[in-house]
Amino acid sequence: MLTLALSFAALVCTVAARPSLNYLESHFTAENESEEVRSAAIKRLLEVFGMEDPPAIHGHKQPPQYMLDLYNTVADVDGVTKDPYLLEGNTVRSFFDRLRSEQVEFRFNLSTVARTEKILTAELHLFKLRPQATSTFNRHHFCQVSVYQVLDTSKSNNTLGKKLLSSRLIPVHSTGWEVFTITQAVRSWMVDEGNNLGLHVVVQTLGGSRMDLKLIRFASGRNHHQSKQPMLVLFTDDGRRSSAPEITDPNDFAATSSLPHAPMSGPPSRSARSLDYSDEDGTSMPCQRLPLYVDFEEIGWSGWIVSPRGYNAYHCKGSCSFPLGQNMRPTNHATVQSIINALKLIKGIETPCCVPDKLFSINLLYFDDDENVVLKQYSDMVAGSCGCH
Repeated sequence: MLTLALSFAALVCTVAARPSLNYLESHFTAENESEEVRSAAIKRLLEVFGMEDPPAIHGHKQPPQYMLDLYNTVADVDGVTKDPYLLEGNTVRSFFDRLRSEQVEFRFNLSTVARTEKILTAELHLFKLRPQATSTFNRHHFCQVSVYQVLDTSKSNNTLGKKLLSSRLIPVHSTGWEVFTITQAVRSWMVDEGNNLGLHVVVQTLGGSRMDLKLIRFASGRNHHQSKQPMLVLFTDDGRRSSAPEITDPNDFAATSSLPHAPMSGPPSRSARSLDYSDEDGTSMPCQRLPLYVDFEEIGWSGWIVSPRGYNAYHCKGSCSFPLGQNMRPTNHATVQSIINALKLIKGIETPCCVPDKLFSINLLYFDDDENVVLKQYSDMVAGSCGCH
């Protein structure tokens, strides 16, 4: 009898130790809901960055040095825009030549450019190599380099099959990058993709005769290092630029607001991101700017974003209680609202809110689905200062 009682007690304990069916169902439901929230949040964040889906992650090549240099020119170490007027438009795209021909013919796939993007400027970047022949230096010191758009003679009245886009003199003995404006061609390609038959480069003497290719050579996509490959650089605007003006020196955050704010020299730790910014006696702190670090690796985007690895968006927190001093940067409306709230003249009137009153843009350098490197500027991404509104 004792054995039976012990066995029954053990069975009861075993059953009690197992999670109930209701508990399991609620646990899985919570997990599903959490995953749905994360999925919806990531989708919404992609929309903020102007994308439907994150670009595919490939074994990426090294980004073009030009794009790295351009990023460092327009953005600080955290990606925040140094000067909103440095960049023409809000998007810069780079494309490598797809023909990879040994001849001076080039073609670029622009399928990743949205039809809604406004083409501002298009540049052909060619790397001029050192001449192989040196005996002719005394005869030719300069050459005429012309870039033509290849035309479909069946669609145009141009029987030559090409249209001059850009032409200029280049020293024969020079080496390095040469840039030619080809905006007209790219605009025609965006109107009709069938017009994109490529570009043709012609090198001539000052007298108009063709030059020896041993004397004037440009790097090709087939026989030369990626860092010297022909490249098309496209400056566009997708119409998402903020209408609110930015100050020209977003690095000087302290000058934009006399409100107290926590300094942030780099990505904060998890514990630092969740600190309770309140007085020791439990009273709330006045309106101020606090850190809010967005880590692209934690989101799962580090595979396609080149720079930055994350950025400090900051957020505004604190009370806007009466009386509102000028250090809280209140609007006249907020001042009146705080007075009405303090005097309790109207029921249900709350205190003003602590919100950003200056916003700055950030820059993202990333690979798109075709492994083209894109530099894009996003407005209103960083709280520069906070105020009571």
